[in-house]
Amino acid sequence: MALHVPLVPGTSRCKCLGFIIVIIDLRPLPMPSGRQFELSETEIAKSKKLNHVPHCDDYDKMISSVGYHEFEPPLVKARHHIHVAQKKYNEYFPEDISADQLRKDRTALLEGMVGHVGKNSYIEAPVFFDYGCNFSCGEDFVADYNCVFLDCALITIGDRVIMGPGVKLITATHDVEVQTRRDGVEYAQPINIGDDCWLGSAVQVMPGVTIGNGSTIGAGSIVTKDIPPYSVAMGVPAKVTGTVQNPDSN
Repeated sequence: MALHVPLVPGTSRCKCLGFIIVIIDLRPLPMPSGRQFELSETEIAKSKKLNHVPHCDDYDKMISSVGYHEFEPPLVKARHHIHVAQKKYNEYFPEDISADQLRKDRTALLEGMVGHVGKNSYIEAPVFFDYGCNFSCGEDFVADYNCVFLDCALITIGDRVIMGPGVKLITATHDVEVQTRRDGVEYAQPINIGDDCWLGSAVQVMPGVTIGNGSTIGAGSIVTKDIPPYSVAMGVPAKVTGTVQNPDSN
């Protein structure tokens, strides 16, 4: 009579001399996409050039895509700091203030909130960060109303980037394994946006994505994979539908 032995991941079975032999594979199961077990020296080095960073073990894990716990005191304090600061930024609009002065004042507030702000960059209020310190933008960056930068990992934005209203850059993620979530383990993966990109209204960029220089993402798209430089992409999930010329290639 045949004996049916249910298998679990990492095991196999064979039949020998009428006996069922279960072979256990002790190699580790494949790690979920983007997860890491070791700290990233590259990301940690980048973070040391940013402002307001709450350096601690769990911070280093967080920006390295290693599992971390968000309720460690330095991380809680950092999130509280940015939530207080962004409330002031979002509500700042004195009566009779000129447009130029409003921009200057908001730029000063923004520099006190985030990791780095390039020259002549501006973010329209309201805007929402998770840490702020992990956000960095280059020169001439413009973001419209209601943008969300969930910057648990580093968000790095190049020069001359334009973002429409409601754009969301989401670095935070969780494991599909229920027990991991019960244990309070979270993950984050960095997002990189190259120079001269345009992200249309309500675009969402998912953890770990890089969008190459000069690319355009159509409104409402959800970007789950890297986009090559000088591409036009749109859809859910976003797919490349065309290319544009690099103006510096001539």
